[in-house]
This record gives sequence, C-alpha cells and structure tokens, in this order.
Amino acid sequence: MGELTLTAPVAGLTGKGRITADDVQLLRGEVFRDGIVTRAEAESLFALHASCHDQSADWPRFFVEAVTDYIVHQEKPHGYISEDNADWLIRAISRDGMVDTAAEMELLVTVLEKARSSPQRLSAYALEQVALAVIDDKGPLAGSRTAPAGNVEKREVDLLRRVLYAFGGDGNIAISRAEAETLFRINDNTCEELNHPSWNELFVKAVANFVLASSGYEPPSRSEALRHDAFFDNADANIGGFFARMVSGGVTGILEAYAAPDTLESEFADRNRANDLKARHAATVGAEEARWIADRVGRDGLIHENERALLSFIRQAASSLHPDLKPLLDKVG
Repeated sequence: MGELTLTAPVAGLTGKGRITADDVQLLRGEVFRDGIVTRAEAESLFALHASCHDQSADWPRFFVEAVTDYIVHQEKPHGYISEDNADWLIRAISRDGMVDTAAEMELLVTVLEKARSSPQRLSAYALEQVALAVIDDKGPLAGSRTAPAGNVEKREVDLLRRVLYAFGGDGNIAISRAEAETLFRINDNTCEELNHPSWNELFVKAVANFVLASSGYEPPSRSEALRHDAFFDNADANIGGFFARMVSGGVTGILEAYAAPDTLESEFADRNRANDLKARHAATVGAEEARWIADRVGRDGLIHENERALLSFIRQAASSLHPDLKPLLDKVG
C-alpha cells in the first residue's frame, strides 16, 4: 500500500478526532495489505496518534506493532536500528526531551526488544524516561504512578529490566557504564525504605555485572544477570536474604544469587566451577574503576544497603583493590 492509499482514511480520522475499534481494523488491513510498512505510513500513524486523543483500547497495540515493523523489519539493515533510524524515532516520540505518551514509550521499549542491535543512546533514552518519572514525576510514566516522586515502584523496575535485557542484543553482554550511571542516579534520588524490594535486586545485580566486566572478569550474560528470581517473591522488604547470599561467597555468591535455588545445581554447577577458577585470576580493580565507584557510592550523603552489598562483593571478588577504595571500604567495615 502506498502513501496515497493511506491518506484518505487517515485524513478522515484526523478530522473526527477519535479512533474506534472499527477504525483500527480498517487501518490494519490498509497498512499491512502488502506486508510493507513505509516511512510515510509510519509518519501518518504518528500524526494520527497525536491528533486523536480519544482512542480505542485496540489502537496502542496496532500503533506499536506497525511502527515497530517499519523501523525494525522494513528499514535496512533488517533487524538492526541504524543511527539515522534511532534519531528519527527519538524525534518522532519526543516533546521537550521526553517521550510524549505511554503508547510511544511502549513503542520505544518494543523496538529495543525486537531489534537484534541498536545504538546505545536509544537504550539510554529509554532508561532516562524511567528516571524522569521516578525522580521528577515527569513524562508518560508519571500519570500512572500510585506514589509521589522519590521511590521506585515495581512496574518501573520491570520496565528497567525490559530495557536493560533488550539492549543485550548482538554482543552487549555486560551492563554498560552509562546504564550503571542511570541506575546509581535513581538510587541516589529515591527513598530506600519506600522503594519496591525488586529495585534493590535489580540495582545490585546490574551494577555487579558492570563491575565484573570492568575489572576484567567475565560476567554472566544479561539474561542470567537480570532475570527475576522466584525466591525474591517472598523476600522481606529489605531483602536481607539476598544480600547475605550475595556477600557470603564472593564471586560465587553473586553467581548463586543470579539463579533460583531450585535450579542452581542443575543449571549452574559446571559454570560456577569454571568461574571459581577464573576468579582466582581476575584482574584488579584499577584506578579508573576505583574512582568511578568511590565517586558514586554515598555521594548523596548516605551509604544505602544495596551499595554496602555491592562494596562487600567488590572487596571479596577482586584479587586486589586500588588504594582509592580503602577509605570507602573502611566506612562499611
């Protein structure tokens, strides 16, 4: 289907200012008739989304599906988000540096999930939208929050996990410094006692994954590092059990915390034995990593429990530590 075919139905819907379930069915048939979603069609759907605020519940699903099909599968290279396409998507979904609507936020995350690879700034932009909602109560996620700014809700943890997992793509195995920076910023600007317990789990796992890679150690894959373990569903509010498991055995403790207890032996036994050998030869935490950690832990005037757990892990996992870390480690004992 070409641009002219879509013009008439889109123009009619724009004029009436609403999109019904029948309209979505009609558009679905028009847009996917020839199996190709073009740039012009995708831009028409964006125009329709912006002009019709009275939308059927079927519209967001169709909108996300159609635009994702265009940017991931129709634009070359297929399955890869180019720099130009990332720029186009950010411009299309943004207003004043923020994603405009919840449907467009879902589009951004879905594109990351469906693509085999995407520019890092696309993932960073998605993480920033979560940070804006949590810290400043701004953006498309803010309207559905049930608590004031300054704490992390479970659905936001789930969204962060989706974004971090999605960016795993081709070769993005370890958590990046930019991703760890955003997680630290959220941690510094929220109330530890009010955050959902799953936030601590994600924060420690993700930052530990980054530190492992930065110190020369081969970290678990993102899929292993970021998945939600079943035993956390019944954890206490401060998930002290997780911290205990994590710091009790150094690197092995971290790796065990990545797996649910009932699957540990069968799934991770061989891997853990190999990783124990690697850990004995792990690189030191050098000056750059030491400064990065020292600059961020406790920079809000408090050392949070999840930061203490992270430091305990670093103390045990590294073969040696840079002197810049000693004052901070002395604080936590």
